[in-house]
Amino acid sequence: MATPSTTPANDLRHDWSVEEVEALFALPFQDLLFRAQQLHRQHQQPNAVQMSTLLSVKTGACPEDCAYCPQSIRYDTGLDREALLAVADVTERAKAARDAGATRFCMGAAWRSPKKRDMEVMTAMIREVRALGMESCATLGMLTREQAQELRDAGLDYYNHNIDTSPEYYEKIITTRDFQDRLDTLEAVREAGMSVCCGGIVGMGETVRDRARMLQVLANLPQHPESVPINQLVAVPGTPLADQAPIDPFDFVRTIAVARILMPRSAVRLSAGRERMSDELQALAFFAGANSIFYGEKLLTTGNPDVEHDRMLLTRLGMHAATGAAGALHA
Repeated sequence: MATPSTTPANDLRHDWSVEEVEALFALPFQDLLFRAQQLHRQHQQPNAVQMSTLLSVKTGACPEDCAYCPQSIRYDTGLDREALLAVADVTERAKAARDAGATRFCMGAAWRSPKKRDMEVMTAMIREVRALGMESCATLGMLTREQAQELRDAGLDYYNHNIDTSPEYYEKIITTRDFQDRLDTLEAVREAGMSVCCGGIVGMGETVRDRARMLQVLANLPQHPESVPINQLVAVPGTPLADQAPIDPFDFVRTIAVARILMPRSAVRLSAGRERMSDELQALAFFAGANSIFYGEKLLTTGNPDVEHDRMLLTRLGMHAATGAAGALHA
């Protein structure tokens, strides 16, 4: 097996081989975390966490067949469909998130891709969020170049579009769009001048090599995503992955650490599944290089830890809300 690269830590690489990434996953656990923490301190604010809030602005009835998603119209998960929220309602929720300490407000809608009437409402929401002094983020499905530019013109800072898993495992999770469709949307977002929020999900039955390939794809993009959410599968009754066994906690932390090593200037975010993580596991993930969380609200249609509990945890760990873009030391 290839050994991990010895390239200087301050050089960002975009040419990782899958063997190199697998070699990182294979390191002794403490060696891996030590290396990740060293890079974390070189490129990120120590003990700082960027706080985001994610609101589902349109819930359910998505035509896609993502095997993990309770919002798919193809699965009976007991989820009530909800129409697109009014701009005023979203503005009030954004104000509450800002007052609770969130610096970025993310809006998610269960669409394959937005229609013209949807774009008109979304751009109004974005302008209102930006007027509150918050960073704005949206996840609305696939975008054309014209749609990406329209969102950017409205002031959108970040666009979230996860690749979910490796190219090889992708068709076992989703059949209604191709892996390349994901990459095309990311390219459109970049061309429009927005920052990219892109990560994946672990615990869906994939192999370690799949996790390595997923992170390799992200690290080898022409520009690393500014935010890399690492989601832990929430096995929702009614979805095809309802009976999937949970990922080993140490394997989850390894994924965080490898993401930090490959993309040292990116924010690595603890996303879906955090409500089921113990305080100790979250602390270990922070040590491995996670420095962003979703804070308050529900994470689309799955729960999120209570705001007060998050505050208490960060206080116990001597951590604080990040200043600047996700707490990075470098632009």
